[in-house]
Amino acid sequence: MISRTDIRSTSLRASNKPGRDPFAPDFDMQLTRPLSRSVRLNGFATCLRLEQVYWNVLEGMAGVHQCTVNALLSYIDREVCLRHGSVKNFTGLVRVICVVHLLSTQQGAPGARPSAEAGGAGLC
Repeated sequence: MISRTDIRSTSLRASNKPGRDPFAPDFDMQLTRPLSRSVRLNGFATCLRLEQVYWNVLEGMAGVHQCTVNALLSYIDREVCLRHGSVKNFTGLVRVICVVHLLSTQQGAPGARPSAEAGGAGLC
């Protein structure tokens, strides 16, 4: 019988092969640091805790749509409530939206669907 330790050590050895390093040479570990920010979602004050990389993506998205990060988050909150009722994990939703946004900006990315709002008009 194979133990979890055997599997873990085998997969670690396999991932040490040259050319399989997931980090870019200039990878910034500070991007993984979680930050809590107070935000107002459609008039309600709350705190959102996301890693720095997601705040960076949100700032970029807000810039594209010529609005603030708070306005962008309020839009996301309002739209998910209108379209799907509610969401149990808003922070998780924001992370997924950031990843989908990044994928949609890459031309020809597998699984990426360009957003209807990609032009930036009228989002916020």
